[in-house]
Amino acid sequence: MFSTFIPDARFSLSIFLADGREDNHVHVSEALMAGIAAGALESLITSPFELIKLRAQVTSASRIPTSTAVTEIISFSPLLARLLPGYSPVMKALNHSVGLLSTLTTKHPNMVGALKEYPWMMTGSGRPPSVCDVRRPSDIISLEGWGALWRGLRSGVVRDSIFGGIFFASWQFLHQSMLDWKAVNMDPPPRYDGEIGPLSPLAVSLAAGFSGSVAAAASHCFDTARSRSQCIVLPKYVAMERKLLRWNRPGKRFERLTGIHPADRNILFRGIWPRMARSGIGSFVIVGSYFLGINHLASK
Repeated sequence: MFSTFIPDARFSLSIFLADGREDNHVHVSEALMAGIAAGALESLITSPFELIKLRAQVTSASRIPTSTAVTEIISFSPLLARLLPGYSPVMKALNHSVGLLSTLTTKHPNMVGALKEYPWMMTGSGRPPSVCDVRRPSDIISLEGWGALWRGLRSGVVRDSIFGGIFFASWQFLHQSMLDWKAVNMDPPPRYDGEIGPLSPLAVSLAAGFSGSVAAAASHCFDTARSRSQCIVLPKYVAMERKLLRWNRPGKRFERLTGIHPADRNILFRGIWPRMARSGIGSFVIVGSYFLGINHLASK
């Protein structure tokens, strides 16, 4: 993950931190704090868009119900069609449940039909619908509520904060190290970094690419945890039941604080190499293009 928002926010925070200093120098700890703040803010703003994007990607790789199945749902239950648009229930499991319930004695004239109207009977197996059936923003808000747009916010904030903090702290450290190495043989020794002169665009780009790969590796497990949580459909009535029953999050204290589900412990590092390559190459290209453009404009 390398968003254009994080460099802009970090750059603004760095200017604020260096304001009033004679050499405009930013310490590594300050770059770390600026990256953490920028990453947390970026996660909060982009969370709804990331949820919709991820569900669209999952839907494109899965089978979508046909129009005949949708017509069958509408004729089957108007409430089901209104709450779960485009969703096809598991008819075999639903008929089996109805067969077990039909043996009960009741004064209701159509108890089986009335039970089908309840939310926990809609899927036919007592499970929430598939993520492929709740992919549009209107469907997400209707079934899961507005809070679903920020699902996985804990793991997302931790992910982006770690990524932004490590990326800019390591980049600042490498940048300062290259400046110090360049100033070793200068006579007289430079008082400020501005007197050393600009670094090579290739060296700065390589440092940014390396920092992006390291930051991606450090935050990858939280990226997996957020993707997993966004692929889970949690209807509003289930969330309300958990709130009324004071349902506690499973897992250890660290997992509860960061939003990691204990069932995902064995898959947290899957896909780490492609994400490291994406962040490293993206950082290298963006930073390199920026410095090459600046040098080209300055030469004119």
